[in-house]
This record gives sequence, C-alpha cells and structure tokens, in this order.
Amino acid sequence: MDPQQRSVAEEFDTYKTSYRDAVNASLSFTGLDVDFFTRVKADYLRDILTERFAEPQKIALLDIGCGVGNYHKLLYPHVGSLTGVDVAAECVAQAASENPGVRYDSYDGARLPYDDQSFDAAFTICVMHHVPVEGWSAFVAEALRVLRPGGLFMVFEHNPLNPLTLRVVNRCPFDRDAVLLRSGKTTGLLTAAGFTDVAARFILSVPAANPMLRKVDRLLGSLPFGAQYYVVGTKPAAA
Repeated sequence: MDPQQRSVAEEFDTYKTSYRDAVNASLSFTGLDVDFFTRVKADYLRDILTERFAEPQKIALLDIGCGVGNYHKLLYPHVGSLTGVDVAAECVAQAASENPGVRYDSYDGARLPYDDQSFDAAFTICVMHHVPVEGWSAFVAEALRVLRPGGLFMVFEHNPLNPLTLRVVNRCPFDRDAVLLRSGKTTGLLTAAGFTDVAARFILSVPAANPMLRKVDRLLGSLPFGAQYYVVGTKPAAA
C-alpha cells in the first residue's frame, strides 16, 4: 500500500467506533448532524439510480471507500446487492458487524479486488479528497474498470467554494490533510478516464430533508452554492 494511503487507513481505523462523534463535533455550529447529511445523500443516490435504471432493485452496487458503512442501511433494501470496499480494514470489519446483508472487502488503495465489469453502478462519498492527488486518475480508472458497459459512477464531494463547508472540514480531525476537489476537477477526471455524459450538480444549497426541499435543492443545482456536489458519469456501452 502507498505510504500516504496507509497513513489514511490507519487514521480512519482509529475512528472505527467514534466516526459519528468526530463528524458531529465538526458540524456542531450548523445545528445539523452526520445522520442528516447521510440521509440526504442516500436520498440523492436512490433518486439517481431510479432515474438511470429501469429496475434499480436488481442492480449490483459498489461503495468505494465505504468506511463504517454509514449509508448502507438506507441503500441495501433498494438494490439487488451492495458491496463496500475500503483501505481501512478495521472500519470494514465494523461495517460488516453492523450490516450483515452487505459484502465487505478491504484493499490496498490501488486495484479494487474485483473482476472487470462486476457492477452495474458504483459510488464514492467524500473519499477522493483523502486519496493522494497523484492517485486521483487511477482511482477513477478503477471505478471504470469494474463497471459493466452502461454502468454508472457517482462521486459526492465537498464544495470548496462554500465557506461553511470549509469551516466544517477545518474542524474535522481526520480532514487535516484533505485536498478538496472543485466540481470541474472531478468532472475532468471522469471525462479523462473515459466516462461519458459526465454532469455535475451542487446539492445542499438548502437543507434538503424531504422530497419538496430536495426539489428546491435540485432547482439550485447549477449554482455553486451548495455545501457539496455530485458528479455522475456513464461507462460507454462499447467499453
């Protein structure tokens, strides 16, 4: 494993049972908690999958950089299968103990432990800013490799143009060395890797806690005000 990746893995393993507490401490000034943001992004994930797949309940879904599996209870009932993978082996073990219906694996941060074309869709949530900058392209290329033709890749990241987001990141102990990606950088990485129909949307311009507020949030999605954003790309059918 790359030394920087090893350092990240070891640090996150120390938070395997206190991850929520650490994030909640960094969010305390907002009046919101990690569970709120988890629910909102899980809702967006389900919306995207429903829009892109005729039968999302049958797809094989991969979470790259799954950590302790915060999102999995909200996603597992809505897909055919869910797999989580992370460099932090102890976090993976913690996730497995809490989500017995999900498959979990650890890896070296370089090559995902799956055959080519193993999944219909993959996502990664606030993970790439922990990947060494020189590894960003390879990280995205690995997502492309394990997706089936026509498969979907979804990247959620912090928006560094939002001052409140920067304050949260600066207060979070395991984000000390994070290198935040602007949406244009993430879009460019997916395009360069070979994904097509790459598009970015900003989210959490409003606290999108229900379908009505999420509709308002979507209307504001082209404006760079949201606390976070997502980028979606499709693996070409001929790939």
